[in-house]
Order: sequence, then structure tokens, then C-alpha cells
Amino acid sequence: MSSDLLVVGLSRMAYGETLALQRTLAEARIDGRVTNDMLLLVEHPPVVTLGRSFEKKNLRTPPEELAARGIELFEIERGGDVTFHGPGQLVGYPIYDLNEHKPDLHLFLRQIEECLIRTLGESGVAGRRREGLTGVWVEDRKIASIGIHVKKWITWHGFALNVLTDLSFFHLIVPCGIDEVVMTSMQRELAEQAPHDLWARALDGVMLAFCEVFDQTPQAVTVEDIQYRISNIEY
Repeated sequence: MSSDLLVVGLSRMAYGETLALQRTLAEARIDGRVTNDMLLLVEHPPVVTLGRSFEKKNLRTPPEELAARGIELFEIERGGDVTFHGPGQLVGYPIYDLNEHKPDLHLFLRQIEECLIRTLGESGVAGRRREGLTGVWVEDRKIASIGIHVKKWITWHGFALNVLTDLSFFHLIVPCGIDEVVMTSMQRELAEQAPHDLWARALDGVMLAFCEVFDQTPQAVTVEDIQYRISNIEY
């Protein structure tokens, strides 16, 4: 059955602020104060995040050096190893109740991959999966990373799609703990064919792909709209 997907465009927001918002909305989804799935779309200032599978050797740059460069560092509850978020990267946080879809985390990861592959395809980039690995690649170059957390089958955290990203930031880490991985972006893959509105196309593409894959109807809302729907919500 089709349902509304609340799509929240956050523009650019600090990682810590977005993390607190995610956790609050996820708890509201768990206890029934929010009855729709949500998709937060955001761009972060430079930040490195460490997931549950993080190995120290995969952080190539000492925390004090990251701080000196103005790059924040967070240890978080999502799956996966270390990753980078920054300007020009489209980050999406789907807060979904998998009880209303299928309570299968592996399937959910494949569905997110499908959303990103469709988004890339709309702009002429041939994304694909790699067996045994989570994320999306263009040939052997990684263009999108995914890391999810689930509580009572409510999801948060999500994906990062490199659209206009400065790829040199990935030299600070071993992205996703994959040795010798080569990162890429939509802009790099399209080169001189990259349209001037590539960011807007990626935003629209992700929203529409999620609605296609999960049989939903997009409803653009603000954080304030969601606050209005929920009594006594704070973040």
C-alpha cells in the first residue's frame, strides 16, 4: 500500500545537530508519535564518522590533525567502518519502520543501493553493486557508501552519495575500511558532460527513487512541520 514519505530538506547542517535530530525522530517513530517514514536530505561541513566496525588503522589522520583542519570526528552507532562527509556530498538519512515494509536489514540495504543506482542512471552514470560489499560503485570506483542502525526495526543513519565532493578528503582515511579503494563522484564520472544543475538532479533523483522502490508518495516538509505533528518533541 502506498503511503506518504516525509522528505525533509535540511540544506547544510552540522553533523552533530543532524545526528541529534535523527535520534529524536527515530525515537518518535518507535513510540508512534510519527506515523510516516521520513527521509532527511542534507549536506555536511567536513566530518569523519566511525561506525561499529571501525578499526584504528583505517583512520590515517590523527584526531588532533583533523581538528586542526576543522574536520569534526564522531563515533556513532551505525554499521560499517570509517567514512567522510563533506560539501558536495548528498547525505540521506531514511528513518523507516521496516515492520511496515519487510523486517530484513539486508534487503533494506539492497533497496537503498537500488535507489542510488536509479539516481545515478538518471544522470547518465552507470552505478552497480559489488558482491559481498555494501554501497554503489562505478566500475571499480566507489561512489556511494551506506551505513544503517536499527532499533525495533526503525532505521536511522543512511547513505552518502558523492555528487560534487572534493575527493582529496578521502585520503585522510581508508574509506569504509576497504584497502586501496578508489573514490569517485558524479561530477568526476560525467566530466565535461556534468550538467550545471547536477546537485538539484541528484536531490530530486534520490527522492523519486525512494518513492518508486518503497511505493510511496513524496511529501516535502520542514523540521517545523514534523515538530507540529509531534507533541513535546525536542532536539
